Amino acid sequence: MDTFDNDEQLHIKGLSIDWDRISPRSYLRRIGSIAGMDHLVFNKPITFFVGENGSGKSTLLEAIAVAYGFNPEGGTKNYSFSTYDSHSELFEAMRLIRGIHKPGWGYFLRAESFYNVATAEEAYSRQGGTPQRLHERSHGESFLAMAQSNFKPNGVYLLDEPEAALSPQRQLTLLLEIVTCARAESQFIIVTHSPILLGIPDAEILTFDHGVIHPVSYEETDSYQVTELFINNREQILRRLLDTDR
Repeated sequence: MDTFDNDEQLHIKGLSIDWDRISPRSYLRRIGSIAGMDHLVFNKPITFFVGENGSGKSTLLEAIAVAYGFNPEGGTKNYSFSTYDSHSELFEAMRLIRGIHKPGWGYFLRAESFYNVATAEEAYSRQGGTPQRLHERSHGESFLAMAQSNFKPNGVYLLDEPEAALSPQRQLTLLLEIVTCARAESQFIIVTHSPILLGIPDAEILTFDHGVIHPVSYEETDSYQVTELFINNREQILRRLLDTDR
């Protein structure tokens, strides 16, 4: 099922990495999926990065975001605050291949630094604009509100584990927001472990497991397989895991 027009709306068509600009002692050379890559092509308006913790997904997404001009901790391109400088040197060696159409908006959303972004948004709103009062809402409510207020047509959106604060029902709401925006000539690159978000039809799923970034089907992802296994065999799995007599 084709959900999107794939070719013309891509704002980031791909990237290349010049490893001569990265220190021989850099930890980046020990991340198998990234160290073995000198270029990557995006084929769909929605691309998912999946894989085990530590496989390099967020490291690559962060480098794309910073190379594109976003603040490393998240927000729009207008956000310039910094609470902790933790991003890698990868962005300095990265060249983005951009599409022919200039996007009108964009946002970099990181679960781990969302509190800092919400605080910065509060400070920026005092200088003009409508305050969203994100700290006055639950974490999940503020997370979804930030996404809904910033997802617009013709934009670039980089999301790092956007499901982290959301219930399954709110993940479905976010799924609808993503698809609606992608149908309006926006592009999403998303790091996720959510089997709900990964179910978006016609999205490309790239796994970082086994040392090489490569496409997989929805049913091949660990998020799907482990969730399906647990739901269908819950009692047996828990009995095996919690058996104290072994």
